[in-house]
This record gives sequence, structure tokens and C-alpha cells, in this order.
Amino acid sequence: MTVSVATLHSDEPVDVKEETSLHDETLSRLRDHIVEGNIPDGGRILERELCELLGISRTPLREALKVLASEGIVELLPNRGARVRALSERDLHELFDLIGGLEALSGRLACENITDAEVAEIEQLHHEMYGFYLRKDMHNYFRANQAIHQKILAASRNHTLQSTYATLAGRIRRVRYSANFAREKERWGEAMREHEMILDALRRRAGAELSEILFHHLRNKRRAAMEPMQQQSDTASSATS
Repeated sequence: MTVSVATLHSDEPVDVKEETSLHDETLSRLRDHIVEGNIPDGGRILERELCELLGISRTPLREALKVLASEGIVELLPNRGARVRALSERDLHELFDLIGGLEALSGRLACENITDAEVAEIEQLHHEMYGFYLRKDMHNYFRANQAIHQKILAASRNHTLQSTYATLAGRIRRVRYSANFAREKERWGEAMREHEMILDALRRRAGAELSEILFHHLRNKRRAAMEPMQQQSDTASSATS
């Protein structure tokens, strides 16, 4: 739902559901805009431009920025707005290993607790994701991909694990998205094969096997994500030598 600035500034009372819907839509669109690389790492959030793009006032935009800051996607600057959080190579190395460990644990627990209905839901998402892969629809491929990982996390039945994962995953969401473009054909095909293995292990409730697959899946994603940074570092070193 798109709500105009004029509507937001109206003196008429705004329905609570309408406010909630506006908040959720603003948050989703802003998250996608940043995750998909429309603002560079460390880039400033230009509120006026984003308000025009999203068709909203600054109040819902700033509320959405607070949520994205809690997810680690943006950084709020005292009296200076906000910027996209930039991560160092060390940050990425540590975060991917930690999140890989959490996903590995979630896979093992999911195999102990998941229902047939939940497996069927993941199978459906997998088939949808494969269709997006064939059409090279990165945006919807990434959405289906993330939904699969979230379903496995939910099947772990461990709320502490889920909340810890959510706190950390936002910090590399943008990098996970961009990693799909790195070595595009090779890496994307490799990721699909890994997801076939994930689904197969989940069907068989093979907890130890799924745990290992998920950890290496994140390791491979880390490698793809860090390659551009390492290439830039090598280029900079060559230029100064």
C-alpha cells in the first residue's frame, strides 16, 4: 500500500492497522533498497530522496531506519542522519563463521522436530527458488532463499537460537545478496546444488549431514562475498608497491 505525504499529514485520525501496514511496507522496501546495493557501503542515507522514492514523510522513514540499525544494516549518526554500515574483511570472516555455526545447529535441531507439513513448505519454496534461478530473477530468488533458511530455523523450535541468529544475520544480509553476483554462473549453480543437498538431508531427517552441509554452504557464501574485497585490496597493494 502506498500512502502519500499528504495523507500522512492529514488531521484525520489514522487507523492503527493502516499505520502498521505503512511501517511494514516502508521497512521492507527500504531494507530491499539497501540490501540490493542501491546505496554503497558507508554511504549516507539521503532522507529527502528516499522519502520521494517511497512516497512517505520522514517520520515513518526514520522509524524504519531505527529497525534497520537494530538489524545492523545501517548506522545511526548522532545529529547527522544515518549511513549504510560497512563491514571489514575481519568482520565478514567472523560473522559468516558464527552464522554458519548457528545454521548448522538449527539444521540438526530441525531434523529432530520438523513436521512433514513443514518439509512440504520448504520443498515448495525450493521449487519456486529454482524457477527464479532459471529466470535469473535475483530479487525473488534471494527472497525464496532466505525464506528457506528461516523455515529451517523455525523448525529448530529454539527461540534463543532464532533471536541470536536474527541479531547477527541482518549485518551480512546485504553481503549475502551481493555474493550471488560474484562468479555469477559458477557460484549460483553451486548454491542451487547445495540447496538440493539441504532439501534431501532434511527429507531424510539426517541431522548431522544437514548440519555439515549448512556450515559449508555459509563458508562458500563467505568466500564469494569476500572475493571482491580481496581483489580490491590486492589492486590497492599493487598500486602502492
